[in-house]
Amino acid sequence: MKRSREKAASELFVAFYPRLAGWCRRLVDDDETAHEIASEAFTRLWARWTAVAEPRGFLYVTATNLVRDHWRRLERERRAVRRATAEAAVRPPPEPADPSLRMLVQSLPERLRVPILLHYYADLSVHEISLLTGRRKGTVMSDLHTARELLRAHLRRSLDHTV
Repeated sequence: MKRSREKAASELFVAFYPRLAGWCRRLVDDDETAHEIASEAFTRLWARWTAVAEPRGFLYVTATNLVRDHWRRLERERRAVRRATAEAAVRPPPEPADPSLRMLVQSLPERLRVPILLHYYADLSVHEISLLTGRRKGTVMSDLHTARELLRAHLRRSLDHTV
């Protein structure tokens, strides 16, 4: 009994997964997300396998609901970024106490300067900076680290010259 159930599920997967994933891809415009949604729909079907009369319909209804959840999540993120951007535009960044620090930050390459300004002056999180700049979180964290190291090295050199 269990063997035939597994065989039927496997045949259904082979027959419908590519179509379901392709359908999801057209809705979310992202391969990875589409495959995650299609896989989740199959996982939910498998959990209710004996109770589902029409597996294909179940898969598409479940995938539709998961796509809607995905769209809602994206919209919440967009609103949060718009809100953060608007707040950052209204609130001027605080002036650094040391004018040479401000000049040093301004002299950083743009790829390093932008995350520093957004993080320390606009008080945005790494996730928010990632969304605003279109860079991955890991890249933003790496750029922040590199910029801090450059600033630290410059400040050490400045202190060494004054002592």
